[in-house]
Amino acid sequence: MTSIRRTTGRSGLVVGVIALLWTAVRPVAGHVRYVTENPPDDGLAFTIEVLTEPANAALFGGTGLIAVVAVGAYLWTRPTIPDFDVLRSALTEYITYVPWMLRLSLGLPLVGAGFIGYLFSPSVRTADVLTATGQAQARILLIGLGFFLLFGLATRLVALVGLAAYGVSVTMFPNAILAIEYVPGFLAIALLGSGRPSADHLFSRLASTPGTYYSRVDPVHRRAERFRQRIDPYTAYVPTVLRIGLGATFVLLGLGEKLLQPGPGLAVVAKYNLTAVIPVDPGVWVVGAGLAEIAFGVALIFGLLTRATAAGAFLLFTITLFALPDDPVLAHITMFGLASAVFTLGSGPLSIDDWFDSSVEPDRRATSEGHVKTRSG
Repeated sequence: MTSIRRTTGRSGLVVGVIALLWTAVRPVAGHVRYVTENPPDDGLAFTIEVLTEPANAALFGGTGLIAVVAVGAYLWTRPTIPDFDVLRSALTEYITYVPWMLRLSLGLPLVGAGFIGYLFSPSVRTADVLTATGQAQARILLIGLGFFLLFGLATRLVALVGLAAYGVSVTMFPNAILAIEYVPGFLAIALLGSGRPSADHLFSRLASTPGTYYSRVDPVHRRAERFRQRIDPYTAYVPTVLRIGLGATFVLLGLGEKLLQPGPGLAVVAKYNLTAVIPVDPGVWVVGAGLAEIAFGVALIFGLLTRATAAGAFLLFTITLFALPDDPVLAHITMFGLASAVFTLGSGPLSIDDWFDSSVEPDRRATSEGHVKTRSG
């Protein structure tokens, strides 16, 4: 009887979610009073206007309700689905490649930024903010940092230099804050080191093998090893650093680029005629994108459904990449890499997922196993 009730309840839940989803995606008839040729000056007022339009409010409310129901359904059924345990077990085999993944994610866009001519963020072009000498120095610095990271040479030191360079750039040119994803990336690399494959790994093997010529002249291996031993206890927090850093980036982009400054977003909607794809107000596109990014960010910051959120973020980047031909690919490589690393590592300490895994799931699994034994007996 209990089994029948659970099955009936879950079936009803699925039907309800489908009904809400159908309601939410129906074309919305409301029209907000603005035009893209004259973008709104007050982003907050614009966002409030979009959200308080009755049809739009119903759409956002229905979508939010669907999200809450979906999360609740996932948390309820998760302990009974063995696929998630298998997936997590498989992902642990990839953890050794996370440092390499992060080095590529930061190294490639840094080299690209140096050659193209911008400081971390495409919104800060060196030709607009620096002298000719400063441009050359900035390009050399970025290209050098990028190549050192790609080769994995002096990796931790290079990551700290890159972090300092980014901090100086933000101080001098506040728009560079839009590339804040470099902060968790550099911090994670400084904690994890180069990993393998990397030049550091090769040199450390040479230096630690007795009898090699390099071991006789190596100037840094012993010091680097002592430093690694000191910071090893903190590497457990790398998933937390990446998760919170990526989440903060999402919140910043959703709030700063969409909700408070909707003009560029409205221009994108008009340029690509996105209202023909889903016939809603242009404001719904912009505000919806901003709220979605903020929701992704908050979920990552608190570590709720971390892997699912990271996978959703990766999918969001991919859709944007193929749907918008003018999208700056280099500017998103770092976020692609961070999302991949978060998906691989999971939530880490100080997260709702970690609490859930350690306290709730064991109890439910024990209950589920008890039911299985009772039925078999």
